[in-house]
Amino acid sequence: MAKQTGLGDYLAIDDSGGTARDISNDLTDYGINIAQELIETTGLDKSARERITGMSDSDVTITGIFNAASNRSHDVFKTRTGTRTFDLRVGGNSSSNPKLAMEMQVASYNITRGTDGALGFSAGLNLADGTVPVWTTV
Repeated sequence: MAKQTGLGDYLAIDDSGGTARDISNDLTDYGINIAQELIETTGLDKSARERITGMSDSDVTITGIFNAASNRSHDVFKTRTGTRTFDLRVGGNSSSNPKLAMEMQVASYNITRGTDGALGFSAGLNLADGTVPVWTTV
């Protein structure tokens, strides 16, 4: 796959009842962190650090425009309990586009009003089930 933009991305997140909701139209940006812990195992006989792979983790931050319509972003985040499937498809639902799906917990949901009157939100999600995040394709 060639270089591409993030235009036309699809992002769905389960609501508290477990139903996937496409909230792509409500979002203005997102950030994904897929982390890998490194365990230092440097012996006394080494002059440089030695490391082995430890546990994986992931967290996601999203921001957008507040939307209280049925099955939109506010419905997804107003109840923070329960495990949610995060489903991102870079470039949309077209065949062979990159896809990242992870089981997440909603860590935060914040609503902000700007001085211009704009009402926005941000949400933070953290990996929930101990499964290493893996990129696939649509």
